Amino acid sequence: MVIKIEPLSDALGAKVTNLNLEKEFSDSDLSALNQAFLKYHLLCIEGNPLSTFNFAKFAAVFGEPQMQLLRHRWDKENPEVSILESTYKTPESKPKDLNLVRLSGWHTDDSYFEKPAKATVLQALAIPSSGGQTRFSNTRKAFEEMPETVKSNIAELIAIHSYDTIRANARAQKLTTEETNETKDVQHPLVRTHEDTKLKSIYFNPNRTDRIVGMGRKESDDLLDVIYAWVTKEEFQYHHEWRLGDILIWDNRCLLHSVNVDYPIGETRKHQRVLLKGMRPV
Repeated sequence: MVIKIEPLSDALGAKVTNLNLEKEFSDSDLSALNQAFLKYHLLCIEGNPLSTFNFAKFAAVFGEPQMQLLRHRWDKENPEVSILESTYKTPESKPKDLNLVRLSGWHTDDSYFEKPAKATVLQALAIPSSGGQTRFSNTRKAFEEMPETVKSNIAELIAIHSYDTIRANARAQKLTTEETNETKDVQHPLVRTHEDTKLKSIYFNPNRTDRIVGMGRKESDDLLDVIYAWVTKEEFQYHHEWRLGDILIWDNRCLLHSVNVDYPIGETRKHQRVLLKGMRPV
């Protein structure tokens, strides 16, 4: 069967059907998938939960997997795959203020590295009965629809990305000494050019972007607050309602994501993830 690709929303995303994950992909399927990925920035592929080996094999179709920062999440047999579980196991583990859950903050993966991951591949292994949706926002579309005067004002700015920043609502996970040594502050352009499409997008990570180079804290915070309000407008968003086995692959170069962390206590929310190597933003 010929694979079918249908848009999921006006903002971003496409659903892929008629794709057999257990067979080698044809050249025409690979070409169609890569073109759709660059056009829609996010692909959803329905399927059954894969072994970590087969999941890593699938992810490698889109690029080279990289080792992820947090060692305790690595799968023992296939360490390029991380197992992510965000279950509230006790009533005490679910805060009353859900903004204090790190996943709830808008972010893009790996921006605290000199060469952040270009894409994230995530598969649902267990989903709660309610909540747990992943929300996405299109920062390419957000940039394109900005007033020209604002575009020109931010086009040459450089931002400092940190593993953690006081701007984030919730604190990042504690790191080992080895992990801390890998996460020194880095500088990235506030507006980056996608190396494949050559289109520009706002490269801003509310969980990691600490400040603008050359600005005082207040001036920087004021600007980043304005950008935050703009890039997270509803018109740029798509919210994904997970089904067991769903695989999402999304482009970290032009998307933000966050999680609806209001799901029942004791119900498992679990995914497996591969990050694909990227280039230094320019």
